[in-house]
Amino acid sequence: MSGTDFRQAFGKLLHVVKVMAGAVLFGFVAKWLNFPLPWMLGAMVFTGTVRLMDFSVRVPVQTRQLGQILIASSVGLSFTPDALQVMGALAVPMAMSAILTILLSFGVASILRKLTKVGASTAILATLPLGPVESAVLAQKFGVASGPIVFAQTTRIVFLVVLIPPVIVLLDGNVSDPVAVLRGMEWSAIGALLLFAFGLTGALLLKWLNASNPFFLGALGAAAISAVLGLPVSAYPYLVLVTAQIFLGIWLGAAIDRDLFRKAGGFLPGSVLTSFMMIFLCALMGLSIAFLTGQPWQVMVLATAPGSVTEMALTAKILQDGLALVTAFHIMRIFIILPFSGLLVEQALYLLGTDRE
Repeated sequence: MSGTDFRQAFGKLLHVVKVMAGAVLFGFVAKWLNFPLPWMLGAMVFTGTVRLMDFSVRVPVQTRQLGQILIASSVGLSFTPDALQVMGALAVPMAMSAILTILLSFGVASILRKLTKVGASTAILATLPLGPVESAVLAQKFGVASGPIVFAQTTRIVFLVVLIPPVIVLLDGNVSDPVAVLRGMEWSAIGALLLFAFGLTGALLLKWLNASNPFFLGALGAAAISAVLGLPVSAYPYLVLVTAQIFLGIWLGAAIDRDLFRKAGGFLPGSVLTSFMMIFLCALMGLSIAFLTGQPWQVMVLATAPGSVTEMALTAKILQDGLALVTAFHIMRIFIILPFSGLLVEQALYLLGTDRE
């Protein structure tokens, strides 16, 4: 390695260390303020602030993938045989909530289109809960600018993470220490390593199959299978979950930059308003399902949130209630929306209008 290559490599490493250090520092502040998911929220605020100041945040993409695998495999432990029975009894509400979420997104897209004068394709891609990456890919397919769409998808996810967990924990009133549950979980070195091996295998398998969101869904599925079969897997040490939260928070915050705001332009106010509207309507749907099924309202609000399965599942874990159910609702929606997202957009174009701007 030449001297120039060494300096470049060292510079990249130093940059990553600085980003991680800042994220950890803000995580400590969020923990001191007694926030739920403090390490994720703290890291997100740090990197979001850095990006808005027009400084770069460059960390290896593998950190986000590793964070997804760790969190997803940890959530997969909740899929016990008893939990699966409960989920089986609620299969119809799960499917109905996914369908209602799609219909709500069509309605909100119509409002967004009227507020901002964007085309039907942009409006539906901005409101359908797909995620920034998946929606950007579809934007290319339908020949529309991806910038405003990525902004809208990112805005909704950030609002979900910032608003739902703190409000749910505050209104629940039974959680004095939001990190106590995660910190106090029993674990063993062999069990944790075995869990990670299952999660990594599942993630790589779905990646090889070119599936959507493979690092979360693959790890979740493999860990769930190991839990259902009663294999000797265990939770991760708390420090591992802290690290995973930091990794994911860094990536969430790094998506909030000046360029995103520049590309959004006049689309920004309408996008913010409709993001709140989508979150509010889905929360009402969750409360209605709770009333009809007798499930705790906190669980159903988390279960019907339009996106952010990782953060909603972690919040359920903090509440010690409905973790498998929350995850199952989100996965049902993911598997209904993602594989058929192109067809859903086409249907929305038929309903909202045929212009593809």
